[in-house]
Amino acid sequence: MKTTALMASAIATLGLFGAASVQAETLLYNVTLSGANESPPVVSGGAGFGIVTLDTTSFTMRVQSIFAGLTGTTTVAHIHCCTAVPGTANAGVATMTPSFAGFPAGVTTGSYDATFDMLDSASWNAAYITNNGGTTASAFGALAAGMASGSAYLNIHTSFAPGGEIRGFLVTQVPEPSTYALMALGLAVVGGLVRRRRAV
Repeated sequence: MKTTALMASAIATLGLFGAASVQAETLLYNVTLSGANESPPVVSGGAGFGIVTLDTTSFTMRVQSIFAGLTGTTTVAHIHCCTAVPGTANAGVATMTPSFAGFPAGVTTGSYDATFDMLDSASWNAAYITNNGGTTASAFGALAAGMASGSAYLNIHTSFAPGGEIRGFLVTQVPEPSTYALMALGLAVVGGLVRRRRAV
């Protein structure tokens, strides 16, 4: 009976922490990039993975990606938003044009990691700001909403496919690192309670 109460208490505590993490100020999205995700699809052996981190307190966006096996060489890369239907079709470029600053050009394999100040107009496509409230803050809100709804995508364009060789929608929100640590702690607590219960 005592063990059951301890387990209930541990689960309740984890539930409270979990609820707090939903309101966290850091949002993480991962994305799988492929030619099949393009619209229309592109026949390409290229593939990639990315993580986009939005910080809604500091108004920053970190873009991390790796890619390999592209048929053409990279020309530009950016985030597009927002499609009329989540997970399908095309949308205009939301982030800086013609490409993310420092994104590797002229390669078939590479990686990228940069953080942008999203209150700086240079981080945006000017047309996206204009079409989404006229300020960088309103554009940030629109992009954050687009990511949350699954209507924003990361696109890598190449000499082989100027319209985009590989892309993926930013639809999978993953827990922030502190949530992973909390989950690990929770599993350790529950595991300890189970072992204690077996010993009794």
